[in-house]
Amino acid sequence: MQRLRQRVFPDHWTVWLGQIVVYAFVLTMLSGFYLLWYYEPSTGRTTYQGSYAPLDGAEMSRAYASTLNLSFSVRAGLLMRQIHHWASLVMIAALLLHMLRIFFTGAFRAPRTTSWLILSGILGAAMAAGFTGAVLPDDLLSGTSLAIMDGTLKAVPFVGTNLSSIVFDGGYPGDPLRLFYPLHVVVLPLLLVGLLVLHGRHALRHQPAQFAGPGRTEENVVGLPFKVMAVKSAGLCFLVAGLVTVVAGTVQINPVWNYGPFNPGDASAGAAPLWYLGFLDGGLRLIPPGWEFVFLGRTWTLAVLVPVGVVTVFLTAFALFPFIERWLTRDRREHHILERPRNNPARTAIGVSGMVFYGVLWAAASADTIATHFHLSVENVLHGFQVLALVGPVVAFELTRRICLGLQRRDRDIALHGVESGVIVATEDGGFAEVHRAADPAARWVRAAFEGHAPAPVEEGRGPRAVLSRALYGDRVDPLVPIGGPPAVVDDEVES
Repeated sequence: MQRLRQRVFPDHWTVWLGQIVVYAFVLTMLSGFYLLWYYEPSTGRTTYQGSYAPLDGAEMSRAYASTLNLSFSVRAGLLMRQIHHWASLVMIAALLLHMLRIFFTGAFRAPRTTSWLILSGILGAAMAAGFTGAVLPDDLLSGTSLAIMDGTLKAVPFVGTNLSSIVFDGGYPGDPLRLFYPLHVVVLPLLLVGLLVLHGRHALRHQPAQFAGPGRTEENVVGLPFKVMAVKSAGLCFLVAGLVTVVAGTVQINPVWNYGPFNPGDASAGAAPLWYLGFLDGGLRLIPPGWEFVFLGRTWTLAVLVPVGVVTVFLTAFALFPFIERWLTRDRREHHILERPRNNPARTAIGVSGMVFYGVLWAAASADTIATHFHLSVENVLHGFQVLALVGPVVAFELTRRICLGLQRRDRDIALHGVESGVIVATEDGGFAEVHRAADPAARWVRAAFEGHAPAPVEEGRGPRAVLSRALYGDRVDPLVPIGGPPAVVDDEVES
């Protein structure tokens, strides 16, 4: 504890994203604990006789009836439901932003690679918790999601029927709450708590990485002392709780009473998954019809296997990217200084390309809604998304890489020649030139000093690593001063 009090913590605004994840998770747990006392996890049938008049006398499951009672008959029940829902969305949104910040700044490099893997596990567990919680009300919208899940499971060769039987307790529609309820209430929360504790322990073991600046090293961290950081963190906790509560009390979300009880023979119009899982549904929609064939006496449905396989590879590559980059760069050193995204064009371009791919799949999940609102053909909208899914990431990669290289060259010009002052002077030979003003020394140092990522040398052969390394890092701007070196030396005023 004494060592913790003596530590200094970076005060960049992106550092707070990780703490927002923790506080939103705590708020989700507290509100969920309140809901446990009134929710009944049973698909047994009952006749609703409650406060919501439009469904009075309707036959439904006990789970759906208890959700309606929570919303209309239990004091603060609807508020707690909406706090629970909004807090979980804030948690995952903050977690995604936090991971993107780590990705683009290279904070996942050694010795923090383990933290990145733990965060990937937290993201997967959080998404699973969100899905299992969304189906608990047993309304028509969640039932539509379960129908899609059943079709996806049954498309898995050889074991698909068995998987569906396990999930739905004998077969769809079955009783999925027998599996999803303990997962959502016990297994996944305990897993998230364990992963968050493990991540916090690993983060405390290593000093947080900080952005580049003159004299900043692992031993010399510029930031706030522990006491100040603790006070600001407590204020952030109350701010997150207050904002989520205000939003939950004023913005309606997941109005299950509008969808009605689940019926296996019906589907909800305009149904869409949770926003962070929309890319899975979008991938299923983008596959053209007719992608099926019979082999070994079984029907192989590529319309399901291909998008599931592509998404699995995409998420796996995202989680294992630190090892992929280390394999390409052969860099096994410890890094305690964050990179500016522009100074690693290859990584930044890969990240933006992945975001575009994810965004296209995510938007494709609402292709029918887009077509309805803009009076377009659903087929034309899907064709547009199919083209974007193939072309968009490639264009985004090359465009982002070129922008990063251009920004690097601009930084190099400012470090060498200073900033344009707007003052024009006459030269001795009768011409005119603009006076350049030297940039701030600290900003000049950041522009001049960064890590140069050289490609694999030609003599290493033409193996996959050498080819990829040269393709990603062949076109680059070398730093004026290696990272950790002295500030770049330029005159206070330079005439060009």
